[in-house]
Formats: sequence, structure tokens, C-alpha cells
Amino acid sequence: MKTAQEMKPNSVALIDGQPWLIQKAEFTKSGRNSAIVKMKLKNLMNGSKTETVYKADDKMEPVILERKEVNLSYISGDDYVFMDPEYNSYELRAEDLESVLPFIEEGMNDVCEAVFFEGKVISVDLPTTIVRQLAYTEGSARGDTSGKVMKPAKLSNGTEVKVADFCEIGDWIEIDTRTGEYKSRAKAPV
Repeated sequence: MKTAQEMKPNSVALIDGQPWLIQKAEFTKSGRNSAIVKMKLKNLMNGSKTETVYKADDKMEPVILERKEVNLSYISGDDYVFMDPEYNSYELRAEDLESVLPFIEEGMNDVCEAVFFEGKVISVDLPTTIVRQLAYTEGSARGDTSGKVMKPAKLSNGTEVKVADFCEIGDWIEIDTRTGEYKSRAKAPV
């Protein structure tokens, strides 16, 4: 058993005998009340969704899932098709990929992990660090050297990230997919 605070996005918990995919988990600790975790859940059996709040120390039973390496094959509207090394394809809807969707783009070469529950693919996990190219960013502000200066930028799929002030359009950057934050500049992938 794990506490609600230990449950992360893309993990699955058995709640009332049903497997629920945790799409979002936000930990909040206020001064007066006990710590809570706001969760966005999706039922893996019937596809229904709900948002609920748990105390941070509520017990949850995690479900162990099968995982397999896959790559993005193509995107067709809201359908994302991934393929494994044996050429089996797995189709997912955009809502099934909500937590990683900002970092998925056509032509990416990242090796992902498809997550299965009872033989059915339910989500895809990206590597913890990915490399993407900046499609747009503002020019740097001259004279501001007061520490870590960040500015808004956009990736080619429209996702906005905060990057270091010295980054420019066309630069390749590393992004931490767990937090969505800029890590550093990177070399173009081969």
C-alpha cells in the first residue's frame, strides 16, 4: 500500500475494486488543515473520468502494469499511433496522453514506454529528459544579470516553456518531462 501523496501521474491505483489511472496529482499543504492531494482520475475499465481530493496519508493500492518500449509512428487528428520493435501498433486518444501530450510532436525519435493493463494499452510514458527545438522566443533583455533570468519560448508543437535568457530561436534544449521545466541547451539529435 502507498499513501495518496506517493502516487504519481501515469500510475494506476485500485479504488473500490476498479483500476484508475492517475492523470494528474497535485499535492497541497496548507497551514491550518492536513495536507491533501487533488487527483484527476480515469477509470481504465469504462473510460469515465473524475476529479477527487484525498488526504495525503490515505492508503491506496497500486496496480503493477506491464510495460513495453515503443516509438511514435504517426499522429492522425486526436489519435496517436505508437509502434513496438515487433511492428505491433498501439493507438491512443489525446485524452489518454494528457500528462505527456505537451512534449509529443510529429517526427520525434524518443523511445517511450507503453503501459498496459490486462493486455490493453492505457498510456505512454516519455523518457525523463527529452530534446526539443525552440520554434519561437523573445530576444534577451540587455543588462539583466540578476541571477537566473528566464523568458517564455514555444516548441514547434506550440507548447510553452520558460528557458534561459541566452536561448534563441532554433536552439535545441533539454526538458525534464516530469516537471516540464527547461534543463539546459543541447546538441541537435542525430
